[in-house]
Amino acid sequence: MGLERITRVKEALQLNFQAVVFTVGGTNGKGSTCALLESILLAASYKVGCHTSPHLLSFNERARVNGEIVSDALLLEHFKAVEMARTSLPNPPTLTYFEFTTLAIMHLFAKADLDAVILEVGLGGRLDAVNMIDTDCAIVTSIDLDHMEYLGNTREKIAFEKAGIFRTDTPAICADPVPPQSLIDHAGSIGADLWLMGKDYNFQGDKQQWGWAGRGKRFSGLGYPALRGANQLLNASAVIAALIAVRGRLPVGAQEIRNGMAWVELPGRFQVLPGQPTIILDVAHNPHASAALAQNLENMAYHPYTIAVFGAMADKDIDGVLKPMMDKIDFWYLCDLPTPRAASAESLAARLRSLGFKEGADSGIEVFSSPALAYESALKKAGEGDRISVFGSFYTVAGVLAYRNAKAH
Repeated sequence: MGLERITRVKEALQLNFQAVVFTVGGTNGKGSTCALLESILLAASYKVGCHTSPHLLSFNERARVNGEIVSDALLLEHFKAVEMARTSLPNPPTLTYFEFTTLAIMHLFAKADLDAVILEVGLGGRLDAVNMIDTDCAIVTSIDLDHMEYLGNTREKIAFEKAGIFRTDTPAICADPVPPQSLIDHAGSIGADLWLMGKDYNFQGDKQQWGWAGRGKRFSGLGYPALRGANQLLNASAVIAALIAVRGRLPVGAQEIRNGMAWVELPGRFQVLPGQPTIILDVAHNPHASAALAQNLENMAYHPYTIAVFGAMADKDIDGVLKPMMDKIDFWYLCDLPTPRAASAESLAARLRSLGFKEGADSGIEVFSSPALAYESALKKAGEGDRISVFGSFYTVAGVLAYRNAKAH
């Protein structure tokens, strides 16, 4: 891991941005934060590029221009430009899949005459491919234990990696209400303009609406974001802080914030599908995200039975993901996933049993060779008032979405 190879190709491409660049890192909430930022800026009639990862169904989801997913033809043009730049160098560097595709998407954005560019960090921050671009405003959403083999095994170590996206004299927004000292220290040591939740900005709300205040600016009577879930106000508050921090270059008004929050969409993040039984899709694949999903399920109306369709990567803290959901799920439909990194459905079943899940007349565990088969069986099992929670890896949610799309056509 490192930025040396990708930076050589970036320089050969003469890649630079006139647009305001937002870089979004963190353990959970990155996708929601990017979607909220994009939606508000589009509501304010700015031209916006947004690069997120991973994708659910098609690679193109990683690159949006003005809210639209870009075409194959346009992507290929920029893949070609990257490969030409790479091979023009003496001792051409090899690039990873993520480095190559990130360069192509950034090249596309640099040529698209945009006002704002939103870049989601893939892993960590300091050594992530998107960090080759100097940001105009960095956002760290939350700091929790994930990808520990790369980022370290404590919140302090992980926070230092996330804070690697901060820049000198540049706004650095931290949405985590309890930020590790390493993040605060790093911001101080490089002279970043750190905005801390509860110190530089805050929010308060009731059942109907919420308000935001920070650094001499105040918004009241805001509607809740259209994204569901308990953590969305933390994400939305950080987004408003970021927009206030760059308002000299990208002014945004209260009504545009309201519209953007109302119009935002993000597949696979506590996404509740219309119809019966209730189906919830959530790419919760670490303990922090699983705890949020459990809380969100708790806050929903009564359902007689809840069936989980779950698959996960073997390198995740699987026990940590399962524990918050143990008392929320009656039937576990566990699935293999189409990648060698995945934990087998059988091994997930063993984990559940070792954590004390009891099978009986009103509870059970079944294993399946794919998310589609698990979901199909869950649909047969579920009564009209029941709910199915599809969660875990992106592959789990993507497998179910692909199955639903195939059935719809």
